[in-house]
Amino acid sequence: MSFFLVKRASRVKGEVLLLGDKSIACRSIIISAISQGRTAVKNFPPNKDCLHAVKTFKKLGIKITHDRKRKTINVFGNGLCGLKKPKGPVFVGDSGTTMRLTLGVLSGQNFPVTLTTGKSLSLRPMLRVTSPLRKMGAVIKSHVTSKKPQVEEYPPITIKGGALNPIVYRMPVASAQVKSAILLAGLYVKGETCVIEAIKTRDHTERMLKLFKADVKVKHPPTLKLQRIVYRSPKGEGGQNTIVIKGNKELVSPGELFIPGDISSASFFLVLGTILPNSRILIKNINLNPSRTGIIKVLKRMGADIRIAGHKPQVTRFEPMGDLIVKSSKLNGTIVRKGEIPSLIDELPILMVAACFAQGKSELEGVGELRVKETDRTRSMSQNLRKMGADIRVLKTPKSEKIIIQGGATLTGSTVKSFGDHRTAMSMVVAGLAAQGETRIDDITCINKSFPNFLSLFKSVIQ
Repeated sequence: MSFFLVKRASRVKGEVLLLGDKSIACRSIIISAISQGRTAVKNFPPNKDCLHAVKTFKKLGIKITHDRKRKTINVFGNGLCGLKKPKGPVFVGDSGTTMRLTLGVLSGQNFPVTLTTGKSLSLRPMLRVTSPLRKMGAVIKSHVTSKKPQVEEYPPITIKGGALNPIVYRMPVASAQVKSAILLAGLYVKGETCVIEAIKTRDHTERMLKLFKADVKVKHPPTLKLQRIVYRSPKGEGGQNTIVIKGNKELVSPGELFIPGDISSASFFLVLGTILPNSRILIKNINLNPSRTGIIKVLKRMGADIRIAGHKPQVTRFEPMGDLIVKSSKLNGTIVRKGEIPSLIDELPILMVAACFAQGKSELEGVGELRVKETDRTRSMSQNLRKMGADIRVLKTPKSEKIIIQGGATLTGSTVKSFGDHRTAMSMVVAGLAAQGETRIDDITCINKSFPNFLSLFKSVIQ
């Protein structure tokens, strides 16, 4: 086995320009495909997940071209019911966004489709999305496991859509992918579909649907006439964010849209620029959607010197965007509450690295969803960081899970594993660049899932 070697860097200095946000880019392909007209998606990131979204909708009969020189994808939409039955199963790779959101769209198509996945996604739970779609009227078959005390479903999944029913759905788990699948299915409903969140999740789907002229609104629960509750949240837990979409209306392409830089990708530069001395990085054109900026808020709370250089709302028309300047800082421990987790769920691995370099104790509450990502990230990160000398404990109860990190210890290079997970791999590269000695990572090819030019960009600013 060949290992990737990482040695301590003295500082980072310079500027980086990141390709588009993975979550937004996947959504742009899906929504453009079911709209009327051609959509030019600019600053498209050619990572594995986004390219699998492209391949998926090509298989479903949509014409899509890729202008690599201009970093633009052209999607020729056929309208809500313009998808075609594929010749065989459709492979979505390990893209959870593509898998779950496409299920929402296929709920409204009058033909069966089988979606197959890569090894990682085949182990991720799908009942959270298949259950509400069944309640809307989709016919779904999946791989079912029955392990007491619960039943769970996994890919591959076969779905046949048709006439769908409007529902009001209280989310039992905070998931932007599940919310998005229901809203996309709601496009095919005669009437209103409502999704109620106890904790607000990223709202890229709602923003993009508005750009494509969908009738989607955010309302406060007391103003709703609840026709049918198909899930009741625990007693005392009220809906904090309610999205209402009115279906049976064609989407209209805006002609073009610009994907802002991925804040999840930016987080690795933010943390390294903070924990290495004498550092300063300018990160340009980053998505500043409030439902995604939890990593900035938490790092600033810990003492990070991060400044937003300017907003550029006119560029994207649907997502706020700006430049970030980060400088070396002395970090202090903090508490991240459960309600903050959805706004930084993908950034928790690199935040764990930051906490190791902070003075004092940090607590990350309500982190159970880390267990069902591409890998068990609680295990992968805590195991790796302990090998480097970090003081990390995981406290688990039947209802909650917490990670406690006592910062201030000097991390020392060690042999660590990526566990085949892109965010674990990138987090360990950052930890190795700030640790004493040499760090050996077993495999980093998984980074291509979300950030194929990660290493080249880091090399451009490392000194």
